[in-house]
Amino acid sequence: MAPGRAFEEGRLDSRGLGREHRLTLPTSAQAGTSTLTSREYTRAVLNGKQITVVLPAFNAGETLSRTVDELDRAVVDEVLLVDDASSDDTMEQAALLGLISIRHGENRGYGANQKSCYKAALELGADIVVMVHPDYQYSPLLVPALAAMIAYGEYDFVLGSRILAQNSIARGMPVYKYVANRLLTLWENLVLHQKLSEYHTGLRAYSRALLEALPFDRNSDDFVFDNQIIAQAVVFGARIGELSCPTRYGDDSSSISFARSIRYGLGVLHTTAQYRLHASGTRHYDFLEIAPRQANEPVV
Repeated sequence: MAPGRAFEEGRLDSRGLGREHRLTLPTSAQAGTSTLTSREYTRAVLNGKQITVVLPAFNAGETLSRTVDELDRAVVDEVLLVDDASSDDTMEQAALLGLISIRHGENRGYGANQKSCYKAALELGADIVVMVHPDYQYSPLLVPALAAMIAYGEYDFVLGSRILAQNSIARGMPVYKYVANRLLTLWENLVLHQKLSEYHTGLRAYSRALLEALPFDRNSDDFVFDNQIIAQAVVFGARIGELSCPTRYGDDSSSISFARSIRYGLGVLHTTAQYRLHASGTRHYDFLEIAPRQANEPVV
């Protein structure tokens, strides 16, 4: 794969990414007719939809190539990496792999990273955006399956579940994380009136229509972003599906500390409380001010 190149500063300003970001495009993006033909081919694979994989990265240099190598490029049109001011060689690895990449000038947080991912993917013309953590904890091999669930109009939001149809603890998930996951998921299902197996996965797929409808820029820049965007999707009336996802817990997989886990759990409880108060009309929250989708509105 051809190495990437620095494209220009501030190209994505209109999407709110700011001048401190650097967009890097692979040199193959200038290949002319042959590149266009290849892109038209991959779009035809899943009902004519452009599939963009986004990689929210922080110090992912050791695992990035393994993650990218397992992406099916017969299905995936674009791979976009956003680096949240890593101190390792993440950007250098991204260039060697020929990825489109953006670098934050300073560390802004996991939620802020996702905001940059989704804004840039939409600007690149994505019809379906699949988020994969580049730490190789979630299987990139499932991207075509996740995208297909949206491409053919069944869902507009799909979660890769570590809990569904597998023993997560046997696969290396820490017991305290499993217990916290189950308790928080039970609470969230009760409050949001859903039947999801988990809310805390880092493998997700979105339709373009859903991302354009959700004011995700109003969400937290921290880890609780993941739960806020699910709450927003529920307010909107999104069709949410799940796919069983085997996970890996290696020494090189990223993991937040116990203290950050507690902070995240409290943030989840806070988000559900805000949702319930907003739904009841008791209080109103800006990030949940979303016009519900009409009953007959198409998914994609």
